[in-house]
Amino acid sequence: MGWDEKAEWRQKFLRVLAGFRLLDDDFMTAAFQDNLECVDLVLQIILDKPQLKATKVTTQDTLKNLQGRSVRLDIHAFADGQEFNIEIQRSGKGAAERRARYNSSLMDANALLAGEDYDKLPESYVIFITETDVLAKGLPLYVVERVVKGINEDFVDGSHIIYVNSSMMDEDTPLGKLMHDFRCTQADDMYYDVLAERVRYLKETEEGARNMCEAMEMLTNEAEMRGMERGMERGMERGMEQGMEQGKTAVILGMLKEKLPLEMIAKVSDISMDKIREIGKMHHLL
Repeated sequence: MGWDEKAEWRQKFLRVLAGFRLLDDDFMTAAFQDNLECVDLVLQIILDKPQLKATKVTTQDTLKNLQGRSVRLDIHAFADGQEFNIEIQRSGKGAAERRARYNSSLMDANALLAGEDYDKLPESYVIFITETDVLAKGLPLYVVERVVKGINEDFVDGSHIIYVNSSMMDEDTPLGKLMHDFRCTQADDMYYDVLAERVRYLKETEEGARNMCEAMEMLTNEAEMRGMERGMERGMERGMEQGMEQGKTAVILGMLKEKLPLEMIAKVSDISMDKIREIGKMHHLL
């Protein structure tokens, strides 16, 4: 069903869209697609590099290893001699240490052409923005780099893994303000104009909402293609990771109360229709 086919459906979609935050990965993907300014702002603040300018950004970029096992990067960006992966992760499992290692390794594996020297490897950054403090040390930011044990010196291989704890929002700091913005549902409540303008466009304009709807459909089609390639592995994995989270469940319940079609809820939430039916029956909505 297209955007112009049913006004009632449009209004329901807009109500669902109003509750999205940049901390919801599908919405963040749409907001950052082809938008270097938003990517620059996030990287400049998290890395404390105010002059950093990305030259290319790709959302939902799929990288594969030689065995065919793939990983989908939420944000894959490049600057001169630097490569970045920004991930939104709602659960601790999705931001596991070995997941960070795997993302970093696939970025490296795809960075060099045949015959290129290893010193051509770009400086790489895997950045997880998490809803909770998954490392549980009470810090807003964790920077993970290799060191030589015994002498406590850096092992300068150019790889960096960073965890950003969005639950700590010290609004006296640039990072705290950024995490505040990632949790906002309304553009007027945001600190950073670059992000606010993008959110306002996607939520409050006809063109932006239409593009958001199309982006959701595109993401769904890509997920179906990946499903054909890998069976149901990724969908099941993601469903197990996110399906029972309180925030995701609340969004599903809101859409069920609006009586959105189950197929649309499945597309927006990336949760199987069987799981959605289960949640609906538990709360007497189906």
